[in-house]
Amino acid sequence: MNAICVRRPIAFGVALALSVFAICSPAAAASQAHALPKLGRGINILGYDGIWAGGRNAPFRLDNLTAIRRAGFSHVRINFFGFKFMNAENSLDEAVLGRLDAVIEEVLARKLIPILDEHDTHVCQRDVSACAEKLKAFWTQIAARYAGKYPRLVFEVLNEPGGLMTFAAWNALLNECLGIIRATNPRRPVIAAVLNVDEMPVEDLVLPPDDRNLIVTFHYYAPIRFTHQGAPWSPTFSKIGPLDWGTPEDEQKARADFDKIRSWSEKEKRPIYLGEFGVYEAAPAEARTRYLSFVARSAERLGWAWAYWQFDHDFAAFDGTRQAWRPEIIRALIPAGR
Repeated sequence: MNAICVRRPIAFGVALALSVFAICSPAAAASQAHALPKLGRGINILGYDGIWAGGRNAPFRLDNLTAIRRAGFSHVRINFFGFKFMNAENSLDEAVLGRLDAVIEEVLARKLIPILDEHDTHVCQRDVSACAEKLKAFWTQIAARYAGKYPRLVFEVLNEPGGLMTFAAWNALLNECLGIIRATNPRRPVIAAVLNVDEMPVEDLVLPPDDRNLIVTFHYYAPIRFTHQGAPWSPTFSKIGPLDWGTPEDEQKARADFDKIRSWSEKEKRPIYLGEFGVYEAAPAEARTRYLSFVARSAERLGWAWAYWQFDHDFAAFDGTRQAWRPEIIRALIPAGR
């Protein structure tokens, strides 16, 4: 997801996850597979939290990770806006990196899998050359910092590239970043994305052919008029609603969208990860939970891991004031006994 007050203008995006190499040399590692992590059910966290700035306006409590684990989640997707913590030379702030270390260690201590997602979509969709410079600098530093550490940590190259970034530009940048990461992290799971456009053109993504350690991920918010109805930051969506969801036609459209990804994954032999899905809280409650349950169960039937958008702030599954799950959301995501 982009920013808390600026949401994507399109229905959904597809992302691609790149994973682990099996032996020490990056070139040799590319020819062998390494066991991929079983991500299971997950939730997006910390994108807009003041923890990164030293604790100001930081409603997320690290103890919330215990609640996440107890609810039945297996991983968290840490939404990290790294660019704003870079200086003029694109060096990351060491104090912020220390906070990131602490978050990763707390996640691992709760027996959750951490995904470190570079989330600066707003920069990368508007200024491709600035994005390329910063993204390569980011992964040069992050890859070196975590080389040989936290083997369960998963990298995600960039959340939802798109906008002014073409497929050619993204494929080139993605493969450059992958090369940077593999130089020091040949066995590290890595997540990457195709352009965030409605058509889900996953077939246009260029991947290293010998790297069979790839997890394919996509984000799903279709139809966006339903999932974003009433969103106050959008002049269009703020005026929409109440809209229902759940007719046979609605379900058939979602199945067709998922079938496109399934077909590609079977052809390419790539496992799938649904990295984001959610419904803004202004939607009718029953329609919202019906949609969430349908998407989560559909992903699970296809053998896909998934992560809900998001823990707190908007689209929230958790009430930070009450320190309690929103019962209708958690029941839709993780039914009792499942």
